[in-house]
Amino acid sequence: MPAETKPVSAPPAKAVGRDAHWSKKMARLRARQLPEHTLVICDDQEAKARVDAAALELSRWRMVDAEAGRESSEETRRTEQELQSAQAGFKAAAVELTFRALPRPILDGLIKRFPPSEAQAEDGDAWDPERFPAALIEAAHVERDDRGNAVEGMSEEDAQELLDSWPVAESNALFAAAWQAQQIVRTSTVELGKG
Repeated sequence: MPAETKPVSAPPAKAVGRDAHWSKKMARLRARQLPEHTLVICDDQEAKARVDAAALELSRWRMVDAEAGRESSEETRRTEQELQSAQAGFKAAAVELTFRALPRPILDGLIKRFPPSEAQAEDGDAWDPERFPAALIEAAHVERDDRGNAVEGMSEEDAQELLDSWPVAESNALFAAAWQAQQIVRTSTVELGKG
């Protein structure tokens, strides 16, 4: 008489949780850096124009090189250097404000801290549009010193001052940059290795 076989049961959940493969994957997921978005502000219109002109000139020379069937001409290399110089000038004239995504519970708490009034809610606002933007900017702003170390950044008062004193389009861009950091999606539905 053949030996009776017992059905194979699934391993206990705790054992699966301790599985080395899953532990490594969880460690990688926990170690991910939060996404960031940077707003670049440059009041030097000449610096912007120099970058645009050098980029356009470089495109022209690259087309000339391609039509001539050559790698890179002397003019192309010179124009590449001009573009790098123009970009360095732009970077020196520009101010960058970097915003980092907040963990979901922190963002949810911030939104709850600044609920819309009844009238604002009737207008479709999810938060108080007068107070929430400065709070989000302060909470999401990331400031680094020359060595890349995090240092104290923009306060809520600083953010409100900028929102109130800048033109509407720039004020909106400041809030949009902080909000955009909250909307960055780095996931993909691409299935690797499937053909």
